Amino acid sequence: MPEINSGDTAWVLVSAALVMLMTPGLALFYGGLTRSKNVLATIMQSFMMLGVISIQFVIIGYTLAFGSDQGGIIGDFSYFALNDVSSTEPGPFAATIPHQTFMIFQLMFAVITPALITGAFAERAKFSTFLVFMLLWATLVYDPLAHWVWGGGWLGGEGVGALDFAGGTVVHINAGVAALVAAMLYGKRRGFGREPMEPHDITMVVVGAALLWFGWFGFNAGSALAAGGGASNAFTVTHLATAAAACTWVGLSWIVGGKPSVVGAAAGAVAGLVAITPAAGFVTPMASLVLGVGAGALCYFAVRLRSKVGLDDSLDVVGVHGVGGIWGALATGLFASASIGGVDGLFNGNAGQFVDQVIGVGATLVYSFVVTFVLLKVLDV
Repeated sequence: MPEINSGDTAWVLVSAALVMLMTPGLALFYGGLTRSKNVLATIMQSFMMLGVISIQFVIIGYTLAFGSDQGGIIGDFSYFALNDVSSTEPGPFAATIPHQTFMIFQLMFAVITPALITGAFAERAKFSTFLVFMLLWATLVYDPLAHWVWGGGWLGGEGVGALDFAGGTVVHINAGVAALVAAMLYGKRRGFGREPMEPHDITMVVVGAALLWFGWFGFNAGSALAAGGGASNAFTVTHLATAAAACTWVGLSWIVGGKPSVVGAAAGAVAGLVAITPAAGFVTPMASLVLGVGAGALCYFAVRLRSKVGLDDSLDVVGVHGVGGIWGALATGLFASASIGGVDGLFNGNAGQFVDQVIGVGATLVYSFVVTFVLLKVLDV
């Protein structure tokens, strides 16, 4: 029986706390981007996920995501209501930390993912329907995808082999696609395109982005599940990709729009954080800079395109999390280095890994789109 390592346990618990802070950080980020009359409602949507999804996850979500594999699709009920989730013995997914520590770390991921979607329909969602939707979405979309990638399902290491170190597919593409569906089905805000809908508090936006940047070190480096070299590299590449993306977005807004934008700096940083998430355990620091530049550019132009086509994705969840997540997942298949994570990507001679990443992205896009569409249509009726 492997022994619990106190250093690894401490690091993952601290990382779980850092990831928990990201959801209030997201609430500030989103709240600052909305109009003043809607700021409290927007903050409430994110903050309530800490309560609602935490309860959902410990009762049913964790066992669906990480219970014993059932045909590569879903987990069984062996961990229902945290049955057999020990605080003193390791579980099947991490040998040097208690099973309960792994669970609470994963719980924080489950909390922030539906909170990300709220930016797509900010300023136009009925709270009661919103709560029902998020509970159903977490159970029917997030939990199965988490199992596919991390819980022993068909997309992960024992199946297709798609790499996702900390949530490029499970969290960001998943939330981005759901946000696209929500923005389409909720329709446009009253006055969209005719009335000014500028952010009401840029200071709040930057503070929220800073908290996200800070918490993301737990998100990515904590996903190493040990206090060692893997965590060190994930921490380093997370910071570098974020810095590169922020600089790229600001540079482009300066060139195209004639002046640098502080909102652009914050959005660019988030785009970099999103993109490096699936790659953090597999790429070198220099590759992360390239990945960050790509994220800043692609997400910047995606947001500009969104405004031109008239999609009312209130806070640009699709352009930042959807596009950034897709780029990050595909870039993992390009830049992965066996010297970092034991697997090479296309640029290091392994074209098959890039194909695996394409499959992972495609499966996430289709599944999240279809199930989210059905849920929202049923709730609308």
